[in-house]
Amino acid sequence: MTNAFWVTGPLEGRIREATFDCHPPAAATADDPAVEIRALYSGISRGTEALVFANQVPESEFHTMRAPFQEGDFPFPVKYGYASVGKVVTGPESLTGRSVFCLFPHQTDYRVPASAVVPLPGDLPAGRAVLAANMETAVNGLWDAAPRVGDRIAVVGLGVVGLLVAWLASRIPGTRVTAIDTNPGRQAVAESLGLDFRTHCQRDDHDLVIHASGHPAGLETALQLAGMEARIIEMSWYGAQAVPLSLGHAFHSRRLTIRSSQVGHLNPQQVPRWQYRDRMSLALDLLRDDVLDNLITGESPFETLPEVMASLAGGTGGNTLTPLASETLCHRIVYRHH
Repeated sequence: MTNAFWVTGPLEGRIREATFDCHPPAAATADDPAVEIRALYSGISRGTEALVFANQVPESEFHTMRAPFQEGDFPFPVKYGYASVGKVVTGPESLTGRSVFCLFPHQTDYRVPASAVVPLPGDLPAGRAVLAANMETAVNGLWDAAPRVGDRIAVVGLGVVGLLVAWLASRIPGTRVTAIDTNPGRQAVAESLGLDFRTHCQRDDHDLVIHASGHPAGLETALQLAGMEARIIEMSWYGAQAVPLSLGHAFHSRRLTIRSSQVGHLNPQQVPRWQYRDRMSLALDLLRDDVLDNLITGESPFETLPEVMASLAGGTGGNTLTPLASETLCHRIVYRHH
C-alpha cells in the first residue's frame, strides 16, 4: 500500500491510499523499464499548489495544468505535485540505489518508467534537490528573457523562482541585478545569495524586468521599472484571478514588450537541441551550490501535509496571509518509512 496527499475540496486535503503505478499507467519496455521509488523528500511549489488547493484553477486550464503523474481530475479530488526526490529500490542496475528526482506528487512509494527519473549529481544533497522544479522554471524563464552581458535587470517578487532567477542572472558578467520584494523579510535570504535587495526601486532604466511575485501590483511595478524598448517577462500565473494593468502612461512611448514564460514548453530556440530531460539535468547541476540551502525555510513530516497546505494556502484568493504562508519560501516534506 502507498499513501499520497490528495486535495479533496476547497482548502481541504487528506492523506489517503493511492495508485502505486504511475497514472495513467505506462507499460515498461526493454528500452524503458520500470523503477520503484521510495520517497525521501518532496517540495511544495507554493504558488501553483496553493491555487490548486484553493480551487483557483480555471476550467479552461484543467488540461494544461495537469501535472505529469497527476491522479484524479480538477477541481478535486486530485493528487497533485511535481517535486519528489527518492531512492530507486528496484530497477535497472544503473539506477538501483541511486537518489533521483521525479515530477511526481507527494506520495510515499511509486513506480514509473526509468525515463521519468533523473539521477542527482553525486555531490547534490537529496534534501536540496526538491528545488529542482523551481530551478527548471527559473532556467526556462531566463531562456525566454535572453539576458545579455551587462544588462540592467530587475527581478520583482522574491519567492523561490524569483530568487533563483535573480541569482542566475547575477552570475552573468557585467549585469546589474536588483532583487525587489515588498516584504523586508526577504532581505536576509536575498543578500545571502549575493543579491542587491530593495523593497522599492526608483530607477526606470532597466533593459530587462522579470516579474515573479504572483500579484498584479508586482506587474505594475515591473512596467514602471522598464526603460525604453525594455523587455518584461511575466513568470507569474494567476489562475482564475483577473489582472488589471495600466497600459497608459509610458507603456507605448517607451515601446515596451511583455512576454509570458511558462515551463511547460521549451523556448523555441532551444527545441532543436534540447529536450525536457536535458533542462532538468541542467537544473539539478545548478543546484550544487550550498548557498541555495537558504531557500528551504522549513520542513514537516509527510503525515502533516493537510495542515501544512492549509497554512501555506491561507493567502490565496485575497485572504490574509498566515505567518507560515508569508515567510515560507520552499517548504520541504520529509518521508519516514517504517
